[in-house]
Parts: sequence; structure tokens; C-alpha cells
Amino acid sequence: MKEVKAFIHRGRVVDVIHALEEAGFGYLSVSDVKGLLTALSAQEQVYSMELGERVTRQIKLEVFCEDDQVDRAVQLIRLHGRTGQSVAGWVYQSTVDRAWPIDGKTD
Repeated sequence: MKEVKAFIHRGRVVDVIHALEEAGFGYLSVSDVKGLLTALSAQEQVYSMELGERVTRQIKLEVFCEDDQVDRAVQLIRLHGRTGQSVAGWVYQSTVDRAWPIDGKTD
């Protein structure tokens, strides 16, 4: 199993999620994060007291899938996450050794 993690602009997340869902990807997590992507507009930027500089409000998207689905997930994220910038975010892949459902049963 793989984890595909992407940091993308907030304005692109809806299109990315819809594309992934339409392709059958169901294990998605979405988090608001701050990073150093080049902002598309002033609304994306905030001042970070922790870092002492302006940061961009962006989305961290996590997708968990089988090994043979990784290329498709990455392709969809890169296609639908485009903004016209030379670098509009980043996509990472990691191996997941094991996963367990939280099902209410006791072992």
C-alpha cells in the first residue's frame, strides 16, 4: 500500500478531490496547512508569527491506495492541481507497511 501526499493551492483542491473520487479513490484526508508555495493571490498569504514571514495557506491532501494505483493518483493530482505556475505544489509517495480499520471490535 502507498500513501500519496500532495501540497496544493486551496483553489485547486475541489477539482483534485472530485477527479480522485471519480477515479475510485476513497481514502482521502484533507488538511489546512501553511507553506512557502508562491501565492496566487493576496488572499492566500498570511503572516506567520512562528516563522516571522509571510506564508501561503495551502492544502495537504493524503491519498492511500494500492501500489498499482499510485501512478494514476499522482497523474490526477498533477493534472487537476495545475495553476499555470512553474511549480504549483509538490506530490510525495511513501510506502505504508500496514493499515488497520478502526472497527469497534476487540482483538
